[in-house]
Amino acid sequence: MKLLSLIVVLLLEQLRPLPVDQVVLGPLRTLAGALPKRGGEQLGWALLVAGGALVVALIDSLLPGLLAAVFGILVLYLTLGFRHESHYFTNIHLSLRTQELGCARELLTRWRGGQYDDADADEVARLAIEQALVSAHRCVFGAVFWFMVLGPCGAVMYRLARFLHDEWGGGERRDEPPPVEAGVLGNFGRFSRQAFMLIDWLPARMTAILFAIGGNFEDAVFCWRAQSVLWPERGNAVLVCAGAGALGLKLGQGSVPAGEGAENRGAENQGVENLEVGVGEKAGVGDMQATVGLVWRALIVCLAVLALTTIAVVLGK
Repeated sequence: MKLLSLIVVLLLEQLRPLPVDQVVLGPLRTLAGALPKRGGEQLGWALLVAGGALVVALIDSLLPGLLAAVFGILVLYLTLGFRHESHYFTNIHLSLRTQELGCARELLTRWRGGQYDDADADEVARLAIEQALVSAHRCVFGAVFWFMVLGPCGAVMYRLARFLHDEWGGGERRDEPPPVEAGVLGNFGRFSRQAFMLIDWLPARMTAILFAIGGNFEDAVFCWRAQSVLWPERGNAVLVCAGAGALGLKLGQGSVPAGEGAENRGAENQGVENLEVGVGEKAGVGDMQATVGLVWRALIVCLAVLALTTIAVVLGK
């Protein structure tokens, strides 16, 4: 039933993408703003993430079979965000192909954060590829992993933990200023970052394996094991290095700009240089379509593995 729910949601997202900003992020920001912050980040995190997951688990346990399946589809639809992120990548690719570099830079800034006024077309493409690899995991594979393990409450736990990682920990692009001014609460947001990194540790490595299977397996594993230590944030590093190896491309190189929406924004190691990782030629505009292919192949492999697992469980009963 979980596999069927996942397939239905993926099809639904392609036909009618969810307006994530209005339906998900807006209400969550309002709710997060009401949570205790001063001296109580852990409490606020527990109230939203653990509390939200427990409520969803309780509702799921009380619903009969068909209603529980519909509820699972609704929850997964709200927690995934494949098209919400992929449209940035698609529009950047289109802008670069039509030689609208200024438009591509603006889209990259809105998606990733930071300023890229001096970035050439290949650099914009490389940064978009890096962000696409991370976003594919955060918006699809990570939530799917916890949905298959724990059901709807797992997907909610992952999505809420990711939200607070982005909102309080400064982990991703934000359209609004942080809820707490820099320096007011010192290390506020550290717990949200660390908690999400813990929750995301195993899913990120499962996604890296999917990238490896969907591309050049040997190079992906080599880059993952040998090069991920070069980056200050290991979660993103695993995904980017495995993706670069799978694609046979070189990514990275260049210090993280102030204010950039990468994993390091707001962290102590902001401005640390992300060294070049991967193999082969440096990534460019012509490699963006290959990135789309890798993500889709990884998704197909994921669905195939889940289908085989489901069949094995059914036949074993």
